[in-house]
Amino acid sequence: YFDTDNLISNESSYLEVIDDLERYGVSGGAYLGVGPGQNFSYIAHIRPAVALLVDIRRDNLLQHLWYKALFVEASTRIEFLASLFGRPAPDPSAAWRDEPLDELLRYIDTVPALDAGAIIERTADRAISFGVQLTPADRARIMAIHLRFVRAGLDLRFQSHGRAPRACYPTYRELVLDGGAGNVPSSYLATERLYRVVRDLQRHNLVIPVVGDLAGPHALSAIAEFLTSRGTPVSAFYTSNVEFYLYEDGVFGRYARNLERLPTDTASVVIRSVFSRGRLSRPGEVEVCSYQSLQRIADLLEDLEQPGFPGYDRMVVQGALPLR
Repeated sequence: YFDTDNLISNESSYLEVIDDLERYGVSGGAYLGVGPGQNFSYIAHIRPAVALLVDIRRDNLLQHLWYKALFVEASTRIEFLASLFGRPAPDPSAAWRDEPLDELLRYIDTVPALDAGAIIERTADRAISFGVQLTPADRARIMAIHLRFVRAGLDLRFQSHGRAPRACYPTYRELVLDGGAGNVPSSYLATERLYRVVRDLQRHNLVIPVVGDLAGPHALSAIAEFLTSRGTPVSAFYTSNVEFYLYEDGVFGRYARNLERLPTDTASVVIRSVFSRGRLSRPGEVEVCSYQSLQRIADLLEDLEQPGFPGYDRMVVQGALPLR
């Protein structure tokens, strides 16, 4: 059971490490990640040969099949955003290719939503055409996800059930315009070039959603076998804050053994989101939901072999690579 919807990220800082990923040589290979659309921005910059998105929630699989349908149908960013939020695309949409992202978002803000039933139906039908066995209930869930985006628009925010969202949870608009990267948008929707990286992978069935437990006996083991057979090492593994919960549940050791099975190289990193409330915060900063942390996978595995491994909080501080 999850008391959150996880339709978009609640990580206001997820793009903080974009420049550092390039600086540390994190590129190509295989990208692994958890959660919904924030993965696309990492993928756009890392440019992997294949991306596998593993999440314990089946809804995440359904949402990524829905995203795939949107990417396949939309050749430009404005077409993608228009379909995502149930707006009519401008004609001709090609004229918008070089427009800055804030202009695209302004269009979505100012154009009234369509009677979105037709586009929601069409996108759901496309999502169930990709060969994954889905039930009528799955199709209904895909349509419900799309409807949430249409109704909330760019103000869509990570939703908790039974409690108010934290004020620092970003809106969709904030995630794609900033995400912690600073004044220059760095998300996958910032430019047509970045958007095409993700779209090309989607069109070639190289963004693969997986339902699985990072500490479980099957998903990561099967992914390791798949990547090893392709000779493709992991370049980056975005774990959000899942490792924190693996520590809490006493299964971090099982997760570490799964990490050991993955093919990696000296540049391979874990990308973490570290949440501040009741855990870690940066002295002197205003209260934020999260900050990002990078650690070499090889360093993490070496630390785990040492006696007296310090635990999650110390790991994300002591094992972290310096960031700019």
